[in-house]
Amino acid sequence: MTAQWITNVRLETGFISENEQITGTSTEICHLKIEDGKIAEISQLAPDSNENQIDAKQKLLLPSLRDMHIHIDKTYYGGPWKACTPITNGIFTRLEEEKELLPKLLPTAQERAEKMIELYLTNGHTHIRTHCNVDPVIGLKNLEATVNALKKYEDVLTYDIVAFPQHGLLRSGSVQLIRDAMKNGATLVGGVDPATVDRNIEKSLHTIFEIAAEHNKGVDIHLHDPNSLGAFTFERMADYTKEAGMAGRATISHGIALADLSGDALAEMAAILKEQEIDVTTTIPINRTTIPVPALDRYGIPVSVGHDSITDHWSPFGTGNTIQKLGTLAERFRMIDEYSLSSVLKFATGGITPLNKAGERVWPKVGDDATMMLVDAACSAEAIARRAPVEALFFKGNKVESKRIEKNLINS
Repeated sequence: MTAQWITNVRLETGFISENEQITGTSTEICHLKIEDGKIAEISQLAPDSNENQIDAKQKLLLPSLRDMHIHIDKTYYGGPWKACTPITNGIFTRLEEEKELLPKLLPTAQERAEKMIELYLTNGHTHIRTHCNVDPVIGLKNLEATVNALKKYEDVLTYDIVAFPQHGLLRSGSVQLIRDAMKNGATLVGGVDPATVDRNIEKSLHTIFEIAAEHNKGVDIHLHDPNSLGAFTFERMADYTKEAGMAGRATISHGIALADLSGDALAEMAAILKEQEIDVTTTIPINRTTIPVPALDRYGIPVSVGHDSITDHWSPFGTGNTIQKLGTLAERFRMIDEYSLSSVLKFATGGITPLNKAGERVWPKVGDDATMMLVDAACSAEAIARRAPVEALFFKGNKVESKRIEKNLINS
């Protein structure tokens, strides 16, 4: 690959302190040499004018983003607007709707997924973890559309595909379908509410981990059950993670019961999860108590954010704008000082922030992948607080451009 420079890049260099209090962030304008998809040099001296260059125009360089919980296989995005119907029977209202809806959406499923991917690229993402319906209603057809869509973008992002038995692994008799999905492009085994949906915590978790072990893959399980029921499910999931030797390869999605724990109960649960290196993904819901993200972070539990849906039959909301999502997180937990705002970025970058708490620059460094974004902000704290727009995205040194020709998608 021919070397190129990204010039006039704003980099954070440290925190400004006064009376032992962080009061701001210092930055400098640098020039980055990119070779073989990596940062080969960071210089304050401008490169020769005859070298291949992209002018960043003093925009702030930040690590690119990761959406760790989305469903790109079933969405209205890219088609006509539709709001949701009222819920009359909880989650089961939506499951009944899907029996008719998913076949209707299938003809445009791949196109809609591609539109979602384009939205994510526009908003600075280079990794997507998508859950994909695998159930008797749609079989592996949504998975096929999802795989085809993501393969088209393999040169500009990485991804996980969770084989997701939305209608219940046991309840809908989807065990063999999930096994088949793992042979046809899925990279993680999913599940949903072993208690409320499957009505059998032990058999459901046993089957999920059994399939994962068969294919040497991790698991990502939707857990919405609150209070003691949810907490008990977390504990049993940790037990199965240990028994399967899958520490570091299990994710709790939503984990709503974490919001119902506090004090010693939260500390004890965090210790259980940390022992098995179980991470948590949240959408930062505001319709109920949000899981205690800052506390989980202090306990050493990796937390990441996702959008879950972007206008579908589950929710009419969602923007695909993760910087906006991080701003909501910061507001929700009153993270208003310079360091706290800056640190919020790690919940969408796999733990990466430009500065550590000591104010030392830890990103970017020479040798890092040149997978990053330019935003219109003076520093990362401002980017979060002011919901800064993404100006450009780079994947392994290459500037990311759209792959699609715009066209309207009409429901069949």
